[in-house]
Amino acid sequence: MKNNSPQKIVIATMVGTAIEYFDNYIYAMAAVLVFNHQFFSSADPLSNQLASLSTLALAFFARPIGSILFGHIGDKFGRKKSLVFSLIMMGISTVVIGFLPTYQSIGIWATVLLCLCRVGQGIGIGGEWGGAALVAIENAPKNRRAWFGIFPQLGAPIGLLLANAVFFIVSLIVGEEAFVEWGWRIPFISSVVLVVM
Repeated sequence: MKNNSPQKIVIATMVGTAIEYFDNYIYAMAAVLVFNHQFFSSADPLSNQLASLSTLALAFFARPIGSILFGHIGDKFGRKKSLVFSLIMMGISTVVIGFLPTYQSIGIWATVLLCLCRVGQGIGIGGEWGGAALVAIENAPKNRRAWFGIFPQLGAPIGLLLANAVFFIVSLIVGEEAFVEWGWRIPFISSVVLVVM
């Protein structure tokens, strides 16, 4: 990363964080809107909704693991490799969610696989965010470290806006019923494009 200008590096950290948070927020929206129907089978809709929302917490428990793991990778093999690996981990976890069979297809294993993917997302975002902030500040001119440090933070609201826009557009195109049935998968699978970029 030393060969790139500080401005390019700081923009790259913002874009990387935006991608990570896009993946994080599409999961949060799907947990509210569709996962209760697709991955849980209680006769009580409220129990399904609570179970779906509880999976959001898994990423928060996994984030410190990601920070430790990718912090070590960054120290040993370089920050760029660490950021790339964390993006790949988040991307793979997200895309796999888009292909998961539902509870009606494979029973409780659908729920287990969803939870494992959510843990993978948490590890990925835990490694990426801290690494991005560190890279931005390490490569900043000495008198502009605070300014450069805000750019990874800007990725989170950009990711939120992108996630909302994609969910809105997909639901508008396919309709509400199709969105709950299969359309929700499109944002998850489309995440592969962001990671490859």
